[in-house]
Amino acid sequence: MAKGQNLHGKTQEAYVTQGPLTTEAGAPVADNQNSETAGVGGPVLVQDQLLLEKLAHFNRERIPERVVHARGAGAYGTFTVTADVTRYTRAKFLSEVGKQTETFLRFSTVAGNLGAADAVRDPRGWALKFYTEEGNYDLVGNNTPVFFIKDAIKFPDFIHTQKRDPYTGSQEADNVWDFWGLSPESTHQVTWLFGDRGIPASYRHMNGYGSHTYQWNNEAGEVFWVKYHFKTDQGIKNLTQGEANRIAGEDPDSHQRDLREAIERGEYPSWTVQVQIMPAADAATYRFNPFDLTKVWPHEDYPPMEIGKLELNRNPENIFAEVEQSIFSPAHFVPGIGPSPDKMLQGRLFAYGDAHRYRVGINADHLPVNRPHATEARTHSRDGHLYDGRHKGAKNYEPNSFGGPFQTDRPLWQSFDGFTAGTGDHEAPVHAEDNDFVQAGNLYRLMSQDEKDRLIGNLAGFIAKVSRDDIAERAIENFRRADGDFGKRLEAAVQALRG
Repeated sequence: MAKGQNLHGKTQEAYVTQGPLTTEAGAPVADNQNSETAGVGGPVLVQDQLLLEKLAHFNRERIPERVVHARGAGAYGTFTVTADVTRYTRAKFLSEVGKQTETFLRFSTVAGNLGAADAVRDPRGWALKFYTEEGNYDLVGNNTPVFFIKDAIKFPDFIHTQKRDPYTGSQEADNVWDFWGLSPESTHQVTWLFGDRGIPASYRHMNGYGSHTYQWNNEAGEVFWVKYHFKTDQGIKNLTQGEANRIAGEDPDSHQRDLREAIERGEYPSWTVQVQIMPAADAATYRFNPFDLTKVWPHEDYPPMEIGKLELNRNPENIFAEVEQSIFSPAHFVPGIGPSPDKMLQGRLFAYGDAHRYRVGINADHLPVNRPHATEARTHSRDGHLYDGRHKGAKNYEPNSFGGPFQTDRPLWQSFDGFTAGTGDHEAPVHAEDNDFVQAGNLYRLMSQDEKDRLIGNLAGFIAKVSRDDIAERAIENFRRADGDFGKRLEAAVQALRG
C-alpha cells in the first residue's frame, strides 16, 4: 500500500487503484462479468463466493434506507382471476375464475434516495405481494419488460454508476456512460429509458412487468415458462423532460400524492394482468435466450393472454410501517410457481432477502404488512431482533414427536433439467438471434418520428455531459449498432451540443 497524508497531516495508507481486481480478502478475480453456473445455462452455484461477497456487501452499503428503490409509495388491493389457467399452474390463488386475493403493491424509483423527487427519468419498481392461502407470493419487477444487465454479478457495479460518486457526491455522466458503453447489453433498456416512457406521469398511468422469466408447473408436473404483464386501465401517460423538471421542482411528491388522492376519491387504479406462456420444451431452441433479462419475447411468438385484474383500493395507514418496512423477495414462491435459470433472477433470490434481513431485521416477516394474511407461517426460527415470542413453548426443531410442523415432500416447483457440463464462470448460452442490439433496434424502428426526435434529444443531452470523447463515442457506437439511423442522428446531436 502506498503512503499518503490525510487532511490533518497524519500519515495513512492510500488506496491502490491500479492492478488486478481482487476479492475483499485480496485474491485476484478471474471473471467479474459472469457468475458461476452448473453448466452453460444452468442455475447459479452458491460456491461462487465472489458473487455472494459482492451482493452481500452491496446490500449493506446504506443505512437504513433501501440501497435501491428507496423512494416509494404503496397501496393495498385485490387480484381477481378472470381466466382458467389450471392447465398451466397448480397455484391455488389462480385455481378458479372469480377468485380474489388480497395484495400490496409498492411502486418506487430506482436510483433516487428517500428524499428524491418522483418525476425523474428512472425505471419504476413494481413489487407486488399476493397474500395467498399457501403463503405470500412476491412478484418483483419494473415498469419495463427488460433491464440493463443480464447477470447479478454486475448489479453492484451498475448501481454504483447510477448513485452518487464517492468522491464528488453527485451522479456523474462519466460513470453512467462509461459503464453503459462498456456493457452493450444495456442498449435495449437505455433505449426504453430515454424514450417517451422513461418518465411516467404517475404510478397509475404506467404498465408493470414481472420482467424475469418464471416457472409455472401444473398438477401433472408439466413445466411452462411465463412472463407477467400488467397493462394500465388508466391509459399510458408520460412526461416530457421539461414537464418533469418543472413538476419535480414544484412537487417532489407528485407520484405519491397522485396515488394516495386517487384512492381517497374512490378512483381505484387497475391493471389488466396478462402472461406470456412458453412450453418448457421450446426454450432450448427459441431464437432468443428466453432467460435473458435484456430481451423480450415478441408477442407474435407468444401472444399475451389475460388472466386477471389488479385493483388498488386501500391506502396504508402509516407509510413507515407499511411502505418503508415492507419487504419483497422473488424467492417468496407458492406451490405451482418457481424460478428459472435467469442469472439476474438467481442472484436476486439471495440478494433481496439478504437486504431486508439487514435493513429491517431478521424478523421483518413478523410485521403486519409482511406476514401472511390468508394463512399462518409455521417455522422453527426463533429469537433475534424484534422477535415477538409467537412460538411460546413449542419445540424449535424438525422432525419432532410433539406435533410440530412437518415437511410436505412436494417441492413448490419442478427441477431444471439438462445441465450436465462442468462448473465455471459461464456466459449464458447463445441462441440463434441473440445479440445485444437487435431488440434495441427493433424498438427504435417502432417509434414515430416525433418519438425518435425526443429519444435522440434525451440521450444527446445526457451523453454531451461526459468529460471524455472516447466515452461519448463508445456510447454512441452501441446505438449505431442497434440501428444506423439511430447512431447517425445521435452522433450529430451530441456533436452539436459538445461544440
